Amino acid sequence: MSTPKMWSNLKKAFSSNPSLKLNQEIAGKISKTLVSSGAKSLQTTPSLLSSLNSQTVHLILSNHILTAESCLDFFHFIRKNYYKPDLRAYITLIFKLYRSRKSDKLHKSQKFAEIRHLFNCAAVDDGLRVPVTVIASLVDDACNESKCNGAKFKEKFFDLLFRVYADNKMFGEALEAFEHMEKKGFHIDERSCLVYLLALRRGGQVDSCLRFFRRMVNLDVEVTVYSLTIVLDGLCKRGDVEMGRKLMDEVAAKGVKANVVTYNAFIEGYFKRLDLGGVAEILTLMEKEGVACNVVTYTLLIHGFSNIGKIEEAQRLFEEMREKGIEADVYVYTSIISCNCRSGNVKRALVLFDEMTDKGLIPSAHTYGALIHGVCKAGQMEAAQMLVNEMQGKGIDLNPVIFNTLIDGYCESGMVDEALRLQVVMEKKGLESDVFAYNSIASGLCKLNRKDEAKGLLFSMVERGVSPNTMSFTTLIDIYCKEGNFVEAKRVFREMEEKGNVPNIITYNVLIDGYSKRGNMKEAHKLKDELENRGLIPDVYTCTSLIHGECIDGKVDMALKLFDEMPQRGLVPNVVTYTAMISGLSKDGRSEEAFKLYDEMKETGLTPDDTVYSSLVGSLHSAKS
Repeated sequence: MSTPKMWSNLKKAFSSNPSLKLNQEIAGKISKTLVSSGAKSLQTTPSLLSSLNSQTVHLILSNHILTAESCLDFFHFIRKNYYKPDLRAYITLIFKLYRSRKSDKLHKSQKFAEIRHLFNCAAVDDGLRVPVTVIASLVDDACNESKCNGAKFKEKFFDLLFRVYADNKMFGEALEAFEHMEKKGFHIDERSCLVYLLALRRGGQVDSCLRFFRRMVNLDVEVTVYSLTIVLDGLCKRGDVEMGRKLMDEVAAKGVKANVVTYNAFIEGYFKRLDLGGVAEILTLMEKEGVACNVVTYTLLIHGFSNIGKIEEAQRLFEEMREKGIEADVYVYTSIISCNCRSGNVKRALVLFDEMTDKGLIPSAHTYGALIHGVCKAGQMEAAQMLVNEMQGKGIDLNPVIFNTLIDGYCESGMVDEALRLQVVMEKKGLESDVFAYNSIASGLCKLNRKDEAKGLLFSMVERGVSPNTMSFTTLIDIYCKEGNFVEAKRVFREMEEKGNVPNIITYNVLIDGYSKRGNMKEAHKLKDELENRGLIPDVYTCTSLIHGECIDGKVDMALKLFDEMPQRGLVPNVVTYTAMISGLSKDGRSEEAFKLYDEMKETGLTPDDTVYSSLVGSLHSAKS
């Protein structure tokens, strides 16, 4: 039935139904059994239970001689074993529980829990899903039958219905219940609105969240900073801080002032946009409004500045926090430890780690992960293993991120076999190797000139259902270039684009380096033009490869032209660039120019290697000849 009128017609039909008397008799017998022996004793009278129908169940649940507890036992008994109650039965029982006397054995908190459970069971049952107008009609019937106004019950009923729908992410139904409350002039509790706003926010429905909040404001529902912050947090996390600021100003005019949690949402939002000016504005506003930074504020600031490479500012904030007497928690320590590890100051990170544990704070997997990343980056694999043993001893298991960090660390240290062993351990724990792990090992194998193993590993990765990314394709292209197999290198390059992986500057550099070393400068320059047309900017490695190639091809003047253009492009030649250029000039017998470049190289603070000295000595012989 879909309208109150239809339910009214059904009610009339029930009252004129000749089987009503029989239903009343069955209901009476079951009620007496419940009073004398309880619900389980009904198992001995299956004939009575087989006669259950909507009206019989309703008559039993609404029988005034039965306690709410007896009705609840009966309801759960038949629902589990014999009969699926309809919506009318749920509402009748909820009404019974709501009006139950204090003399009933059910405690108030237990009674509320049972009512909420009944609401939840009915809400998630697709077979009981009807419009709110139908539910309202059934609630009216329950109140009318008991000859009470029921205004308070109705208000509480629809408030809880609104919450239960929200908890179950039934947003349309929740809004329908809210609109019914609005139409009937029921009091709308902000706490219930908070439940709905939180559900929308967790469901990623930020626009709906904003619309509902504005509706609350327009209806003069009591709005607090908590409901405001839920909406602002959603807006800031998706980067819409301007809308957030506008909303904050709007409600401030109504007397709702932002708190530290609100401002923290803005700080996080501005950092996501790398808008340091916005962060500074919020901090100024907090100071003006007399809102003090808390430990979360400092965590966000330290983490944010660390992420964008402003290590000194992150360190300053950590010290400022301590000066203000704000106790750092595990999140702050993890952020500052990570910050020091990123800057290469592993010693300081270890000191902070010890300081944290001395204070009784328990490091998390993220804390260990940050520290392990730092020692791996420093090539201290023994220290990394000690940290792994320590964290496992504390019951913290390795997660995929830490496994990948260790695998990458072993590969960077040339310990590829240890990385392969760790990959096996990882997979035995039920964790699948991802593309990052495969790329790290393949790159490590290439550095050890184990190219066939690297190729095999990348092929097996695809066979196991792991999609290659730009780095995977680039590694494979590099292998083929070093093998001189440019046909296969270009095929992989095309396949890479076909599969939606966009070549980056490293991909182009690999190809340019390969063609340059083989003397195919026409193809190398063509690739340079192509990368520029794609909006990529040649870097020092691009120019170095081209300079090296031109020198191999005997076109030293062209190489010098490229070398001289580097400062104009904002590029600083490195050791390899100078070595290639000095070697080219030396082989061409241009000893004076080679030595001049050697002096320039030393003035920049670069240290020449044996190749440079050999080239310079050779240039002297070439000049004498």
